[in-house]
Amino acid sequence: LRIEDTDKERNTDEALRVLLDGMKWMGMDWDEGPDVGGPYGPYFQSERQAIYDEYLKKLQDAGRTYEKDGAIWFKLEGERYTAYDDYLKAEIEKVKAEPVVIDDAVRGRVERAEEKDFVLVRKDGSPVFHFVNVVDDIAMGITHVIRGEDHLSNTSKHVELFKAFGVEPPKFAHIPLILKEEGSGKMSKRDKGALIEEYETRGFLAAAVRNYISLLGWNPKDEREKMDIDEIIELFDFSGINKGNSRFDEKKLSALNAEYLRELNIESFTFLARPLLNEAGVVSEDVEEDYLQAVLSLCQPKARSLDTLAELCGYFFIDDYVMDEKTGVKIAKKADPKQLLAEVLPILEKLETFDADSLKSALEAHAEAQGKKVFAYFPALRYATSGQAGGPDLLPMLSVMGRERVVARIQRFIG
Repeated sequence: LRIEDTDKERNTDEALRVLLDGMKWMGMDWDEGPDVGGPYGPYFQSERQAIYDEYLKKLQDAGRTYEKDGAIWFKLEGERYTAYDDYLKAEIEKVKAEPVVIDDAVRGRVERAEEKDFVLVRKDGSPVFHFVNVVDDIAMGITHVIRGEDHLSNTSKHVELFKAFGVEPPKFAHIPLILKEEGSGKMSKRDKGALIEEYETRGFLAAAVRNYISLLGWNPKDEREKMDIDEIIELFDFSGINKGNSRFDEKKLSALNAEYLRELNIESFTFLARPLLNEAGVVSEDVEEDYLQAVLSLCQPKARSLDTLAELCGYFFIDDYVMDEKTGVKIAKKADPKQLLAEVLPILEKLETFDADSLKSALEAHAEAQGKKVFAYFPALRYATSGQAGGPDLLPMLSVMGRERVVARIQRFIG
């Protein structure tokens, strides 16, 4: 890992923190680089000025540079229309440049001609992206340069620099871009869903995010979508990379994340969920672990991300839960919910064992005696105890809530 921080205006400590923290959270640990070290350091380009000066001198000694407007320019070989010629002469015949041929691992054969000289060092003394990247690729022994297709236009410049240094260029692979979810154009750091730390905050699993991103522009040549990192590493090759750009879709990411969440054992799921529920004000620090796990075991199958749990199961912990008015109106159109609940309340109060099976037997017996289907009572029971129209299976939900909580909520609803 090397940090390209030569652009002083864009380089900030916060931007660096976001990048490094995001990679660490994703499990993309580096073998050498910042905090690790290695044989090719330093790994911040801002600390490699002596190396760039050394390579710049090589070009200067070879007559491949000149100064203009305080900057240092790279002079292309041959009679071409150059910035240097433009500076010294009023007119010059434009001679077509020989194209640079790039055998790209994704795009195939690409021909591009570099028509004009370009800047190596700005007038403030800072080296530009093209120069420092090529120097670092040479000095660090880089064999493959894999980057977005928007960098394809830069590659002819880089190849010209490699040639000037007498070094065989690395293998290039220009991969498709990730398009933003809405509108046109590639995703930028300002677009919704672009920042990795957002997913960490919202309770996505790193493995799910990593899996989804891997499939944006690449496929394993079969129908599978859920893959762990070892499978991805084993299956990855350049032939599976698409040439077309891929559009980011948070719904697909959420669906994949839900699969990963469902696979967690309840202890791990609870450990990850508790901080978000604490932060949302849904559960207190001293909430009983057994009750928390029992609740989350009901909500886990429906969770797409951990930050949705406060909405999914908040009513298990908070007595002043929101009553959905539309649901209340809909239930009241079919039958008086208070009357239905008044019928079953004594049964619930006297039930010896408050588990799902006992609740089912008792409610079915009462419904049969009243000439009704047991399901006629379910909407009112759910609404009175949760304020919602849907959620986990009703009887396990009531069992987890417990007799005291269920009875109190029904009594409050009846008034």
